[in-house]
Amino acid sequence: MHRKTSIRPVVILSLVLLSAGVTSGQQTFNTTIYFDYTTFFSNTGPITSAPKNNYFTFRRAYFTYENRIGEKLRFRFRYDADNTANITSVDFAKASTKKDDKLRPFIKHLYFEWSDFLVPNARLRVGMADTLTWKPAEDKWNYRSVAKTLLDGYKDITGEDIDTTSADLGIWYGGTMSKYLRWAVQVTNGSHYSHVETDKYKKFMGQLHLIPVAGLSVIGYYDYEKQNAAAAASTYKLDGYFEMVKNLTFGLEWFIYDNDTKLTAAKEQYKASGLSVFGNYVFKRDALAVFGRFDSYEPNDKVGNNKVSLVIAGLDWAPMGPSIKLQPNVWFLDYQDGAKKNDVIFQFTFFLTF
Repeated sequence: MHRKTSIRPVVILSLVLLSAGVTSGQQTFNTTIYFDYTTFFSNTGPITSAPKNNYFTFRRAYFTYENRIGEKLRFRFRYDADNTANITSVDFAKASTKKDDKLRPFIKHLYFEWSDFLVPNARLRVGMADTLTWKPAEDKWNYRSVAKTLLDGYKDITGEDIDTTSADLGIWYGGTMSKYLRWAVQVTNGSHYSHVETDKYKKFMGQLHLIPVAGLSVIGYYDYEKQNAAAAASTYKLDGYFEMVKNLTFGLEWFIYDNDTKLTAAKEQYKASGLSVFGNYVFKRDALAVFGRFDSYEPNDKVGNNKVSLVIAGLDWAPMGPSIKLQPNVWFLDYQDGAKKNDVIFQFTFFLTF
């Protein structure tokens, strides 16, 4: 008996393409792929003691369609694909599920953007869109192909969930007040783009971006979301970016996550926090660059010897232009807990975009 194949993705894509054919806009299609070869340079750490010590993997694959309709409207549809925890069948008789490791597509972005909405130099986005939480740091780090940014990868490194996401369903509104000040606010479900809303509470986000002089940026961010009738969670975040030296980018990202429901065994509330410092230097644009990063993770400020440090160093080489990049990089993970040995991981990343 053959399992039925869902036609929903095909129908959605067909409608998108059909709408493109009947509107006179500026349409673009883009595909981005991250493909890795990973090998462990150590064998006693929490990660590198695993049996799989070298492997190939497609980490992500994106397909993006955009259509600019006139001067003020823009539509985006983005498909993403990964192979983490895809449960594709259920055996009710045995009360079991089956995991499928195939790359499975899902919708990541689906929104329209209206420029100059209500006031000049302001934009409104409605639908499933980027959140304010990660976007500035991800743009400046510029190596999502190699590693997630601090908040994005926090749970991967520490196991502590700080309830952040790259996209969510809701409304985004932001703009430019002057060359020195940009602003944005956002309200979303708070349940992330991959889950339906499960409660009546919404997540509120706000951001101020100051540019005191050309090449220097400071961004303050705050979010708030009720967890239940008696508890709430907030994220405080500060970013700084220095780009006053030609071909050099230097960035800093710092945050604290405060959740009333995060309690130790002794019923004492704890906070999670982190710091990321990163930079890159371009020797030749779209050809050769080097990059590096240092992260410090504190998953629980009420527990000792639990900090984790991560150092990433790598080379960004584009021998045939920006469509194909070769990015060899090394990760060093150091654990404050003396019972945990360091992890050293080598990753050769192939970045493809077309």
